[in-house]
Amino acid sequence: MEARDHELKKELAATLQARGELGPEYESALIESFLEKVEQRLDTTLDRRVRRQLAEQQTAGARGMSPAQPETFGERHALGIVSLILAIPLSAIGVANAGIEGLVVAWLGVVGVNAFQAARGGGLFRSRYERASSGWKD
Repeated sequence: MEARDHELKKELAATLQARGELGPEYESALIESFLEKVEQRLDTTLDRRVRRQLAEQQTAGARGMSPAQPETFGERHALGIVSLILAIPLSAIGVANAGIEGLVVAWLGVVGVNAFQAARGGGLFRSRYERASSGWKD
């Protein structure tokens, strides 16, 4: 994991250096390029986790066991953490392109995505009993 973090830090340093050389007129394109790389990294990580979890569920199902669904802090709050991290550059892009209105739109998007996830995933609107008894039904 540290090697991947190091690669991302190198990408960020290269983006900042390119911004210094190219000037502020290319800032938007450079930020978008860096965010695409971050998004690809997140997609790869999420795909790997989903495949691993599906394999574990299939293995447990084949053995006749009910799959364990341990929920850690990171799993419950991953979207919120990632969205807050990505909100920083999104805020900068919004302010640079549209002023305060762009900032408001960026944060409304962040809040909207998190509210939708909380409502869909049951983070805010389901009781503790419903969360504990829910599971995958065939």
